[in-house]
Amino acid sequence: MNIERLRPYLPWITLVFLTLAVTAIAPGFLALNSLVQMTADVSTLFVLSLGITLVIYIGGIDLSAQSVANMTTVLVTLSLPTLGIWSALCVLLAGAVIGFVSGYASTKLKVPSFISTLALGGVALSVGQFASGQQAVFMDPTARDAAFGWIIGSTFGLPNEIFVAAALLLVLLFIERRTTLGRALKAIGAGEPAAIASGLRVDAYKIAVYAIAGLISALAGLLFSVKLAGGAPNIAEGFLLPAIVAVLIGGTPLTGGVGGVLNTLIGALIVAVIRTAMVYLDVPPTAQQIVFGVVLIAAIALTIDRSKLAMVK
Repeated sequence: MNIERLRPYLPWITLVFLTLAVTAIAPGFLALNSLVQMTADVSTLFVLSLGITLVIYIGGIDLSAQSVANMTTVLVTLSLPTLGIWSALCVLLAGAVIGFVSGYASTKLKVPSFISTLALGGVALSVGQFASGQQAVFMDPTARDAAFGWIIGSTFGLPNEIFVAAALLLVLLFIERRTTLGRALKAIGAGEPAAIASGLRVDAYKIAVYAIAGLISALAGLLFSVKLAGGAPNIAEGFLLPAIVAVLIGGTPLTGGVGGVLNTLIGALIVAVIRTAMVYLDVPPTAQQIVFGVVLIAAIALTIDRSKLAMVK
């Protein structure tokens, strides 16, 4: 069996292999409580990865996700006493606006997506720093419990954040596989010139994807702030690289057109297992980014469709 036939199964093979390896190191890893805790811990990262997945699926990249999440933690914390639960709607709209501007710059102004999203990420970072005074801000416990207490609760013994992530996955999976939008995104990722030639409104679809991705990044920030009872302009620092790793190692290549949100679920579980293994092996947090950097390069090398690349610069 050559590598091309094996490629679709690599995420599953990787997940099983890593799970067995971690179990050998720590036999209690497969205990139910351990698995539930690991799943809850990775839920917010998974949500962040889902937004990035949509952009990579169409052949773009979103480097603003982490900064948007950081900004959201600050804005929702500061607006909660005044707006209550409506603060969630405001920050989700703010994330969508940043995504919309990134998409507009990428499509209409022909700015490469990594530049437009990096620039708008800088804007989000500055907003978070200005609003917070470059320091951590904290939620009033009573206001948090009244507006968002259900997020940090549990149902049938499972943390509700798992259900939030699962619901988002199901919605995006339905859009991806059962709607005109999903089919258009696949066509754009598989071959944008052909999609344009077929009459698709490619720019409009791409802008919509960036706006949705921005909204999802804001949702991840909302989950962060509720779990941690506050926010800071760098509270999600270090999450962008693992989130991108989750997308790529799950089987959605940078060239787009294949993979999707279900693949990212596998990728997020792989990231969770890797993080757990590093905890058991006492790998310091500063070195964990090195591991994810190496994994990222490996994931790109294994998933990228070289037939779409005339050259690499």
